[in-house]
Amino acid sequence: MFHIKNIFTLSRFRFLIQSIFTAYCMFIGYRFYHFYLWISDQSQTAATRPAGVEGFLPISALLGFKQLISTGQYDTVHPAGLTIFLAALCVCLIFRKAFCGWICPVGFLSNLLEKAGKRLHLMWRPPAWLDYGLHSLKYILLAFFVFLIFFRMDARQVRAFIKSPYNLIADAKMLVFFLHPSTVFLSILTGLAAASLVLKNFWCRYVCPYGALLGLISLLSPIKITRNADTCIGCRKCVDTCPESIPIHLRDAVRGPDCMGCMQCTSVCPVNGCLTLSAPGNRRISSWLVPAGAVILFMGFWVVAAATGHWDNCVPVHTLKTFYQMLLPMH
Repeated sequence: MFHIKNIFTLSRFRFLIQSIFTAYCMFIGYRFYHFYLWISDQSQTAATRPAGVEGFLPISALLGFKQLISTGQYDTVHPAGLTIFLAALCVCLIFRKAFCGWICPVGFLSNLLEKAGKRLHLMWRPPAWLDYGLHSLKYILLAFFVFLIFFRMDARQVRAFIKSPYNLIADAKMLVFFLHPSTVFLSILTGLAAASLVLKNFWCRYVCPYGALLGLISLLSPIKITRNADTCIGCRKCVDTCPESIPIHLRDAVRGPDCMGCMQCTSVCPVNGCLTLSAPGNRRISSWLVPAGAVILFMGFWVVAAATGHWDNCVPVHTLKTFYQMLLPMH
């Protein structure tokens, strides 16, 4: 009975953590929307810019990372975006791809669409050849961005882009893009949603280039899921619940780049001790270490960044106001 209750609690806890991060991201978007209205003279109510909105600027964060490792200079235009990017890298370096499995709001929405697809009986398991082909998409996208930023742009070009007016108001441009979407964008968004109802965890499994990067980083993680082949009953519950459909029932250990560290497989396994989280030396550790460690480490980056001046940017409000009114369409 204790084992069943523990399973139920871990599964519900994951949903709770994902919901909290998603709700907070929505709150950040709400605050930024009011800041945008104020700074573009569409509202008389003064508002402050939430730095967390920079988490939605992954390309800018990647450019900031290139500048950091090539010059040692921390991005002062979107420092929070770079901090979030570094936090995600470190979380996945230690706790596998736990940023995707526990924190990322896009991953959470993808999970919800997957659940809806199952309830509507729309889910379809693609043949192996198609699954492998689709998996390559995110790595192709990742290779494109890495080649463009790390091999085609030198430090001077990266710095010029980071300081450019375009990057300065990239967050507002993104907001306007969502507030007034084009027909093409709506079609793409609808297509992704439809695909997520049919193909399990479509965005994370096949499309997200940052998920591909974090998966490669997670290969260095010291922890892994191990399976006791002697006690495994081959029920495949682990495979059915895995967001990436990893054939866990056929492996002695799960350490590949697709494992999201969600711990769902250890939660649903009906045999106590068959699937466990292991540290180096095959030492068993609690599955709770992944969510606890990932969230604490991620939030720790925010605390340190805020305390050391690497969270809020130092761009004067009047400068932002000038560029907002100059470069953004007023609706």
